[in-house]
Amino acid sequence: MSGSTDRLSRLLNLVPYLLARPGIAVAEAAADLGVTERQLRDDLELLWVCGLPGYGPGDLIDMALDGDRVTITYDAGIDRPLRLTRDEALALVVALRLLAETPGVGHRDAIERALAKIESAAGEEASPPVAVRLPGNRDRLAGLRGAVERAHAVRLTYYTAARDETTDRVVDPMRVLVVGDRAYLEAWCRRAEAVRLFRVDRIDAFDELDEPAAPPPDAQPTDVSEGLFHATPDQPLVTLRVSRGARWITEYYPCEEVRAEPGQHWLVSLRASDLSWARRLVLGLGPEVTVVGPPELIEAVGAEARTALSAYEEQVPC
Repeated sequence: MSGSTDRLSRLLNLVPYLLARPGIAVAEAAADLGVTERQLRDDLELLWVCGLPGYGPGDLIDMALDGDRVTITYDAGIDRPLRLTRDEALALVVALRLLAETPGVGHRDAIERALAKIESAAGEEASPPVAVRLPGNRDRLAGLRGAVERAHAVRLTYYTAARDETTDRVVDPMRVLVVGDRAYLEAWCRRAEAVRLFRVDRIDAFDELDEPAAPPPDAQPTDVSEGLFHATPDQPLVTLRVSRGARWITEYYPCEEVRAEPGQHWLVSLRASDLSWARRLVLGLGPEVTVVGPPELIEAVGAEARTALSAYEEQVPC
């Protein structure tokens, strides 16, 4: 039943989607809609016999399928997509409000416009039961900018994702910058004796000190014109087989190669700063990913999975 319901929803949204994109390639439409080309062509075949009661000439949906391109020539009145359900509207409103509260996010005016439109269309259905706020990030960012302007040293409690550890350190702030959709504090780290970028949302706590910031003369700002991570040949090359649910990593991380395989899987190769980071990435993706290489990563992920399974079995009574 769920399959028929899903297909009906897809068909009702397909017509207005195609109306807005006359002559769109079938492959492009399939990618946008998250279906295979075969499934989309099957849906188009079904649309030929859908329409208004009477089901004669002039009642059915009509289209022009010219090779690999499709155009709706008669919509039979199905010219608007389905309305959002209450759960869908609420999820979008919460996500947009969180995005609007995130420091450093660009195009905030576009986010606010989209939020206003959804809230207006959904009415009370989209009113979340609690306020959506990220007070820590905004206050933290303002405090760090103040420390930079006053040229004061700062004591940080910082979570390092690459090593999965939290450390305390004193830094000499140089600037606050935004790369992509994240805000960073760039500073001379006295612990590492080097310039470091600290993600603002990973700073658990900070104190502005009375002593002046004093980065050494040779401390140079980081070149972020091409992003933060610059892969080098000496870093481990990680190869993963990912399913549809994990394809987002190809947009989030720089990849050396992405190759489609039969079915729904992609073979993805990317450089990792270290294998510990890659191990946590793979474990977080769960069944959506399989490690192809290197062998050390395969062994590390397998050992972690066996340990977790063993702990689970010990807690489950026979």
